Amino acid sequence: MYSMTNLSPRRAAILTFIRDRIADNGQPPSLAEISEAFGFASRSVARKHIVALTEAGFIEVTANQARGIRLIDATPRVQMLQIPVLGRVAAGAPIGPDLDNPDTFALDSRTFLRVPDYLLRVTGDSMIEDGIFDGDLVGILQSADARDGQIVVARLDGEVTIKRLERGDDTLRLLPRNPAYAPIVVRPDQDFAIEGVFCGLVRRE
Repeated sequence: MYSMTNLSPRRAAILTFIRDRIADNGQPPSLAEISEAFGFASRSVARKHIVALTEAGFIEVTANQARGIRLIDATPRVQMLQIPVLGRVAAGAPIGPDLDNPDTFALDSRTFLRVPDYLLRVTGDSMIEDGIFDGDLVGILQSADARDGQIVVARLDGEVTIKRLERGDDTLRLLPRNPAYAPIVVRPDQDFAIEGVFCGLVRRE
C-alpha cells in the first residue's frame, strides 16, 4: 500500500474528506458530494480520483452503490465486540421502543469507525436514499445533542424514529430520505429528545 506522501495534495485531501465524513456521519460521501466539496465540473472527475485511491489501496468501492466507498485499514486487527441490540427504530412513522428482550451482536471492531454504544433494528423505508434499509442494524452513539444535518435517533412523544436532523432559527424538523414521506415538524409542545447519532450499519445479506 502507498503512504499518504505518495498522493497528490488533491487526492490526499479527498481521502481526508472521505475519512472525516465517515467519522462525522457514519457513512461515506457520494460522488456528487465529493464533486460539490471540491468544485469539480462533473462526477466523472471525482470518479477518476476515487479509482486512483482504489488502485493505491486506500479504499475499496462496491459497484452500483451511491455510497459504496469503504476505507481499507492499513494495519488490520481482529477484535470482536459484543454490542447490545436494544430494539427497533422506525424509518417511517415513529414506533414505540422495543426493549423487552435486549440481545447482543458480535461484530469485528473494524465494522465501525467509531464503536457504537448500541444497535437498533430498522423498520421501514423512509431512509433508503441514505442507504438505510428495512431490517438493517444501525449503530448509535449515545448523545443528547447533534449537529444540523446529522442522522439521529430521536424520541418524539414516547416513540422513536431515525431521521436527518434539520435545525432552523425557530424550527426543528426530522427529515426522511424517501420522497414518499413528509418531514416531521417538532412542535414546541411535544416531548422531544435526541437519543443518539448514527455511526454506521450492519446488513445481513
